[in-house]
Amino acid sequence: MEHYNMNLTLKVWKQKNSKAKGGFETYQVKNISSEMSFLEMFDVLNEQLIEENKEPIAFDHDCREGICGMCSMYINGQAHGPWQQNTTCQLHMRAFKDGDTIVVEPWRSRAFPVIKDLVVDRTSFDRIIQAGGYISVNTGNAVDANALPIDKKDADAAFMAAACIGCGACVATCKNGSAMLFTSAKVSQLALLPQGAPERETRVLNMVAQMDKEGFGNCTNTYACEAECPKGISVSNIARMNREFLSAELNSEE
Repeated sequence: MEHYNMNLTLKVWKQKNSKAKGGFETYQVKNISSEMSFLEMFDVLNEQLIEENKEPIAFDHDCREGICGMCSMYINGQAHGPWQQNTTCQLHMRAFKDGDTIVVEPWRSRAFPVIKDLVVDRTSFDRIIQAGGYISVNTGNAVDANALPIDKKDADAAFMAAACIGCGACVATCKNGSAMLFTSAKVSQLALLPQGAPERETRVLNMVAQMDKEGFGNCTNTYACEAECPKGISVSNIARMNREFLSAELNSEE
């Protein structure tokens, strides 16, 4: 693959805190390698700003391996940028061309208030997990993996749902700011397994209640969440969660 350098114009959202009024600021970066990751390019920009005695841009990151879900950036109108099933840290600068203007902003959701610049508060996801994303097990030695037979179809579906990294791209890209894809993935990964049976009904009721309490919007089946999910989480999980919820609600009324 041919390596090349490029000069770029960046329009980046700057906001002091959740209460301050934010706005875009324009920066120029030069000699950016096509093989840099997007976050490495931001590192270069921040080094440049520090050398100029200017405040660097705040952005969230950790693993830089596409598994932590923290690199939440909206790039040119797409969550995590132009590559499909890809996190921002896995996005490389060869996705852009010399002379391009790149617009970068934080997730936009009432439930994800801006902390600073491109960093948003995603602890609403944590509270949804705390509401029911756990199982009751007896402590002690680990049970042999083959002692509890699980149908391969269910095991595969649970594994695919568990691939959700909780980045929030589904919320950011949804016109309603819905967290249904995230919540349904976390409900599904446990509902599909026998270990999740003890809390099966209370889990879905409590997690959906917490999701609503956090101020996320409703799902209207536009499928934008699945299209922008870096892990390709299927909207079939939403259908499963709806069935789980209806069943649990009916049983609770008996």
